[in-house]
Amino acid sequence: MITLVEYGDYQCPHCGHAYPIIKQLQQTFGSELKIVFRNFPLKNLHLLAVDAAIASEAAGRQNRFWEMHDLIFENQRNLDETSFLLFAQQLGLDLEQFNVDTVAADVIQKVDDDFESGIMSGVNGTPTFFINGFRYDGSWDLADLTEVISGVINK
Repeated sequence: MITLVEYGDYQCPHCGHAYPIIKQLQQTFGSELKIVFRNFPLKNLHLLAVDAAIASEAAGRQNRFWEMHDLIFENQRNLDETSFLLFAQQLGLDLEQFNVDTVAADVIQKVDDDFESGIMSGVNGTPTFFINGFRYDGSWDLADLTEVISGVINK
């Protein structure tokens, strides 16, 4: 199994561009590829990046992390302060619990821990990818990533 870790920011346009590429990689490689998303909100550039990260982690408490992740990226250009609660409602989450979880210390700490692990790993922009623990600095277009991942699988 190959693990692809993405350090991303939900409001980063480059991460928005990478989102459908990652989805295609998931379809191509199926169970041979594990995707991990780590929050790396660039809060000085993107005003809602931290809120988006917290919303995805709060949704994760109701086993809907990936659904929230996808909704945020699919609506990236139209996000505002009300988006995350609307997405939670759309996903059928327990809204009272979602609101509690968005201010929970451990949810906020998870986002902070992701960011710190990125800093410790040399991440200084988004998206940054690691394949099986090694930083991937090549092109992240579909053809190149497919070739690299196929090469690792076939070793």
